[in-house]
Amino acid sequence: MAASSSWQPQEDGFKEICGLLEQQISPTSDKSQIWQQLQHYSQFPDFNNYLAFILARAEGKPMEVRQASGLLLKNNLRTAFKSMAPPSQQYIKSELLPCLGAADRHIRSTAGTIISVLVQIEGVFGWPELLQTLVKCLDSNELNQMEGAMDALSKICEDIPQVLDSDMPGLTERPINVFLPRLLQFFQSPHASLRKLSLGSVNQYIMRYICPWINICKVCSFLLNDPAAEVRKLVCAAFVQLVEVRPDFLEPILRNVIEYMLLVNKDPDDEVALEACEFWSAYCETQLPPENLREFLPHLIPVLLSNMVYSDDDESLVDAEVRIPLQEDGSMPDRDQDLRPRFHSSRFHGSENGEDDDDDIVNIWNLRKCSAAALDVLSNVFGDEILPTLMPIVQAKLSSTDDAAWKAREAAVLALGAISEGCINGLYPHLSEIVTFLIPLLDDKFPLIRSISCWTISRFSKFIVQGIGHQEGREQFDKVLMGLLRRILDNNKRVQEAACSAFATLEEEAAKELAPRLEIILQHLMCAFGKYQRRNLRIVYDAIGTLAEAVGRELNEPKYLDIMMPPLIAKWEQLSNSDKDLFPLLECFTSIAQALGIGFSQFAQPVFQRCITIIQSQQLAKVNPVSSGVQYDREFVVCSLDLLSGLAEGLGSGVESLVSQSSLRDILLQCCMDDAPDIRQSAFALLGDLARVCPIHLHPRLSEFLEVANSQLSPPKLRENLSVANNACWAIGELAMKVRQEISPVVMTVISSLVPILHHAEELNKSLIENSAITLGRLAWVCPELCVTTYGAFHAIMVYCFIYVNVLLEASSGCTLIRDDIEKEDAFRGLCAMEIRSEDLHNEVCQVLRGYKYMLKDGSWEQCMSALEPQEKDKLSKYLV
Repeated sequence: MAASSSWQPQEDGFKEICGLLEQQISPTSDKSQIWQQLQHYSQFPDFNNYLAFILARAEGKPMEVRQASGLLLKNNLRTAFKSMAPPSQQYIKSELLPCLGAADRHIRSTAGTIISVLVQIEGVFGWPELLQTLVKCLDSNELNQMEGAMDALSKICEDIPQVLDSDMPGLTERPINVFLPRLLQFFQSPHASLRKLSLGSVNQYIMRYICPWINICKVCSFLLNDPAAEVRKLVCAAFVQLVEVRPDFLEPILRNVIEYMLLVNKDPDDEVALEACEFWSAYCETQLPPENLREFLPHLIPVLLSNMVYSDDDESLVDAEVRIPLQEDGSMPDRDQDLRPRFHSSRFHGSENGEDDDDDIVNIWNLRKCSAAALDVLSNVFGDEILPTLMPIVQAKLSSTDDAAWKAREAAVLALGAISEGCINGLYPHLSEIVTFLIPLLDDKFPLIRSISCWTISRFSKFIVQGIGHQEGREQFDKVLMGLLRRILDNNKRVQEAACSAFATLEEEAAKELAPRLEIILQHLMCAFGKYQRRNLRIVYDAIGTLAEAVGRELNEPKYLDIMMPPLIAKWEQLSNSDKDLFPLLECFTSIAQALGIGFSQFAQPVFQRCITIIQSQQLAKVNPVSSGVQYDREFVVCSLDLLSGLAEGLGSGVESLVSQSSLRDILLQCCMDDAPDIRQSAFALLGDLARVCPIHLHPRLSEFLEVANSQLSPPKLRENLSVANNACWAIGELAMKVRQEISPVVMTVISSLVPILHHAEELNKSLIENSAITLGRLAWVCPELCVTTYGAFHAIMVYCFIYVNVLLEASSGCTLIRDDIEKEDAFRGLCAMEIRSEDLHNEVCQVLRGYKYMLKDGSWEQCMSALEPQEKDKLSKYLV
């Protein structure tokens, strides 16, 4: 089979491919075998020509076959188009364009998708017929052609809007300038499909710029009350985008826009109301004055509260009331679709991680959640001002005790949780009463009231813990604690999940206050461990790990370990090295090892060895999955590395005997060079932890570790993976403090990487800047002679001084950004070591301290000085402060 400009399919080939496609769409066919056959055909140069022919011309074939042919063609073109012969490329393009006017909308839509893919691959400059055909179809007044062209154009606008907004050789104006007037005309089309597609296309350019010659608000006025819900939704989306990117553009008509969004927030179509609801959070995050919204609050807040009531088709309501008889599903095994995807966050050394651990990220966003989020944001902007409007409604909903009103009561409890932060001042005098009211709701007959009560109580955890100091508060804390523990053993999975999450929040706030109650807490958690199904078992692991982090060494008593460890070890032994249920258990053991410290020694050896085994098997699976017998999944490596870090941190020098008898050093070096950023991030964290407790075992490959760590600080890798660079930088500093002068061969190379980072501090995250400054100071401490002769290091050290002074100022105002520990002491010793050797640096330090003194006003400097010992004051005197 060969491609040419007059290509025609061979009958046998046409029939065979159509037959395969018919089998592919059959629900009873062997998909893997058919896929292999299709892959065989794809080796022929004109296979994609056949697919284009079937899509465009196979009139006698089922529509599903033609559509399947088009979707396979789309996927093939993504990887093969650029390497195809020009005649085949041209043939496929020529067959696609007539499909835009096809009678069947599935053909039109599939062709539009393929066209968008081709535009992504090569733009529109090499395909002038496309622009001509699109314009011709848009101007044709024939519905199929207009819809086909609009469908393709909308996909191009959504996927690659910049292509149409670029100058084209041979064209007097940009393509978007040709299309926009036609798009705006379609706003008034009698066909809802054209109004929807045209407005959706225009919306893509709001995010790029506001055209001076297009008044989006004016043209949208034709669509404000459009009978099609999808069009009204796009109108709301346009206003939301405008308030996000160009709020000033809305200011002249802001009142009208707010009134419209308030009206549409009550739209009978939930999708439209949801899009309108997004406006309130977006507005509050702009620079527009809150006053513009204030007068509408008495109307807006009741709407939000009304929309926070569960709708009849809400997924949570269906799960809680319809799918599960008697609402007790705790003993029912989880289905595969019940298991959420999970994402392990690699170990991070610094003052901020930047990870947003939001359990709701995989849940469906809906009007109820959006309304609660909007109420949360409004409460943070307007504070107690919203309470006079909000609380009477909440109280009225809570006072309705009949079963028919349970959804309204649930929404009222949700509202209390949503405003718990923003309205805390107004709520504070009544918090004890509020919590007292919420505690019985933990035992409500309706599971969704029990679950939301867990969440709302957790939002008041800080207040509840603060009250422990007096008898009444201590009693309330114990009631909350026992209430949540009861719900942890609930028979409803949704309540179990909410209770475990709420309890983890309470653990973080209570910390050591939990120590006297450890036995009963562990009994409940381990009972849940034996009761829960797979999905919620992951949450129990998290609650156990959080408890370990909260109470620390308090957990290191035989009576507690006897309750906690046997079930965990039994599960550890039950799971295979390729079972993904091992991930949360590895994370749990990491927290326990760090908390128990040397107390984890009795469990350490098998845990350590299994981590090594898992990493080795995964490294083998990466290159040879057949011989390894497992499928490669880098998360096994990341979790194992992090657990090894936890062991090193917990056991301290006690981990040395385990490291000395293993191949960890070589495995770790390989992980430091892995192509996956999250593996490198965890590997450098482990490198730094091992440098702290057993550096001798890193010595044989020290130069290689330093070289690969420094390579992470080069600009290309730095920009791509800041968290990896952060950990690598920290690890270099830890190694420097242990190997001392042995690091001298790489000092100048590392400095050349760190100096640019500190000189561009405003462009990078705080933790990387902090670790870079500390590592530079540590290098100066161990090798001051090398550092003081380096102009860049000299000035970077001064940048560090200014960073630290700013941190001191923020700390003095109660906002600490930088961690206060031995690492900065090391860095300041490096500064002093350089200062002794450089008169210029001495003068710079004087300026920094004098500037710091000047910035500390109202007696703050004198207060700092009064806290110093006499000898420290004498030392400062040489700096003329």
